Amino acid sequence: MKQIISTPEAPAAIGTYSQAVRAGDTIYLSGQIGLDPATMQLVDGIEAQIHQVFKNLAAVAMAAGGTLGDVVKLNVFLTDLVHFPKVSEIMAQYFAEPYPARAAVGVAALPRGALVEADAVMVLG
Repeated sequence: MKQIISTPEAPAAIGTYSQAVRAGDTIYLSGQIGLDPATMQLVDGIEAQIHQVFKNLAAVAMAAGGTLGDVVKLNVFLTDLVHFPKVSEIMAQYFAEPYPARAAVGVAALPRGALVEADAVMVLG
């Protein structure tokens, strides 16, 4: 049985997807870009976008009954891999050891011209 997770504290879905889906103790968090949930506008600059991505993921995690500390897998997508060290630096402000498994992938483009996107898998219980 699956349960749809939704919160106004993260950007509303801009397509045919849910913010997150819970299946048992596993929650699949959809990709988040650096949209401000209040304005639905992309924040300016790579650092601000990375912070907003993690804030958005945290809001969805909280709506699902967890925290970023419950994330077991994180996928990060960057339009320029030169920003990968900055992702790691900022990620340390939102995640504590032991860190989740992670992949970082360079992509040609992201929705709305975003510079970074991340999705996650979280396990509760």
